[in-house]
Amino acid sequence: MDDMNSMNREQKKQQLRRQIVPNPEEQRPVPPVLEDGAEEEAIRKAHHKVLRRRIMIGVFIFLVLAAIAGGVMYWQRYHQYTEYSTSWEVNLLAGDGEAKTESSFTGYVDFGENIVKYTKDGASYIDARGKTIWVQTYEMKSPVAVVNGDFLAIADQQGNSIYICDKNGCQGIATTLLPILKVSVSAKGVAGAILEDAKSNYITLFRKDGTPLDITIKARLSGDGYPLDFSLSPDGTQIICSYIYMNNGMMDCRVVFYNFSEIGKNASPTRLVGGFDEAFSGSMVPRVRFLTDVYSFACSDKGLSFFSSKNLASPELLTQVVLESDIHSLFYSEEYVGVVVTNGEGEHPYRMEIYRPTGELVLKKEFDFQYQHVSIDEDRILLWNENSFLAYNLSGTEKFNGTFDFTISKVTAGRFPNSYIITSPQKMREITLQR
Repeated sequence: MDDMNSMNREQKKQQLRRQIVPNPEEQRPVPPVLEDGAEEEAIRKAHHKVLRRRIMIGVFIFLVLAAIAGGVMYWQRYHQYTEYSTSWEVNLLAGDGEAKTESSFTGYVDFGENIVKYTKDGASYIDARGKTIWVQTYEMKSPVAVVNGDFLAIADQQGNSIYICDKNGCQGIATTLLPILKVSVSAKGVAGAILEDAKSNYITLFRKDGTPLDITIKARLSGDGYPLDFSLSPDGTQIICSYIYMNNGMMDCRVVFYNFSEIGKNASPTRLVGGFDEAFSGSMVPRVRFLTDVYSFACSDKGLSFFSSKNLASPELLTQVVLESDIHSLFYSEEYVGVVVTNGEGEHPYRMEIYRPTGELVLKKEFDFQYQHVSIDEDRILLWNENSFLAYNLSGTEKFNGTFDFTISKVTAGRFPNSYIITSPQKMREITLQR
């Protein structure tokens, strides 16, 4: 009996405790039970809310990046530098394999991202840090150098030798029986030369190892004409050539195209696939060049002519740009063709015009810098004389105009948009523009 009373009292105590201290499980709110449609709507609203948040974050990040990119582009396009620092400097006369004495003639030519220095005694391939990669010795009275892609040809004008090189060094030496007037090279190493004898001229081609190809174009002044200039296409299958010829007792000019693939073989026995006489009537055409396998141009005393070889069997004259003023300089790359013309008397004696390979005008800019050399390197136009250097971009902004206390032989673009490599007869250095 006592046990039963004890159990009743214990049960009453427990009931009283539960009334005073509620069970935590009983305190949790019971989520409302939603119908199927209401539950889907709640999930959809939550998803849209998260999606909107992500879109807003993405838009914000995009606007920040666009602002940064716009600022960088504006800086690169319009900012003008006033000072520079020298990043590095090397002594060329003490370089590996370099000649220790200066030659009576020194020439420089861009070769990829580096340069080739050539003299009457040999050539040196120098990288963008001033290190000599290879040296090729020879003896020439009047060396000339041409570049196309990964190949370089150095020929002795009025001599009989052509050195065909790539970025690893000399790959072959071509020897001719007749004097060399002009030389060209393809991006695959095929080299060509205009050779001269008393009655005729010949365009002869050579493999990169120097052995002759069984391809020769013969021309006479009384017939096809006298070749003034020629250029091999990068793939080595096409030639553009300018001729001077007799036309009713008068001297006239023409531009012709040859093709040495099966297309040219089927076109004519001489491989001639295109000729342009009327377009150059009454003018002289001293310079022709292939820019790519498709686009080429001719420079005459009247202006620029742009061609397309999209149809290999029939090249097309795209457009002619008439220049009323005398052409002072011609420069070009794969992407652009530029001329500097005399601008008459006044504040700006020179005018620079830059065109795309299709003949589209990119830039027209007047300037007064007394330059001796001009080149275009990617999107930078470089002008220099013995001790001064001027750089423009393709927007016409003057990026830098400075004078130095050393002689300038060559200027090329450096590793960065604001750096340039300046080569002197004794030294090479990289400068970085500042402020």
